[in-house]
Amino acid sequence: MFKRDITGTLVFVKKLMIFFIGVATYPILKWLNNTKFEGQNHIPKGPLTNILFVSNHQTYFIDVMVLYTAVISRGTASSCPLNGPGYIFRPSANIYYVAAQETMRSGLVARLLEMAGSVSIERTWRQAGEDVKKQVKLTEISSIGNALKSGWVITFPQGTTTPFVPGRRGTAHLIKKFKPTVIPVVINGVNEAFHRKSVKIKKTGVDISVRFKEPLKIDYDDSAQDILAQIMDSIEQSERFRDASVKSKSEQSEPKRDVAEGTDQS
Repeated sequence: MFKRDITGTLVFVKKLMIFFIGVATYPILKWLNNTKFEGQNHIPKGPLTNILFVSNHQTYFIDVMVLYTAVISRGTASSCPLNGPGYIFRPSANIYYVAAQETMRSGLVARLLEMAGSVSIERTWRQAGEDVKKQVKLTEISSIGNALKSGWVITFPQGTTTPFVPGRRGTAHLIKKFKPTVIPVVINGVNEAFHRKSVKIKKTGVDISVRFKEPLKIDYDDSAQDILAQIMDSIEQSERFRDASVKSKSEQSEPKRDVAEGTDQS
């Protein structure tokens, strides 16, 4: 009688949760911070399927909320769709995100967000803060595949909010198996504005950006390792971006040391 999405959530409940996400994030992104969405023209128009967004990861929950906002508001003809809140009233039910089962059972906020389209999977490499080694469950792969057949899926290849760590090859295996259109996303500033493990505001006036890139040209016959390397470079989490980040931070600290040394000498 009542339609459900592929996770078993009632569609009207899911749309209601996504509506509340829009209501909650709009004032925070619009008025409390300086938020900019770029490259939304790279997102296909219409209710298309088999589209995979791959993104770097900065916070447990806010990343998903911000990405939902950016994707759903894609039809707005502006570099900042937050100029108007109209998108809040047209929530989409064909959008999903991949999340760790352990995270989505960590509290009330997580359980509410789970109803907004979480395809929850069990981590095969870490559990309860300990390193583990488990087999990937075929049912979880099928669930992600069903989500792709139904619509759009957001995933974080690194599976952690620690920057520049290697990605998990599971993402590459999914791409080889289901052959989705892969759109890289780079987010910045979210971890400065919000606490990493909650939805609490840490700081306001932060420059937050969500940048969508052109869909990747992937040879699905390439090895999983090669595809993963392509993904990590596209979301700017590869070794060359890590080295550039380290160099940039080092250069920024140099003038401060020079001033301090000059003061001491005088």
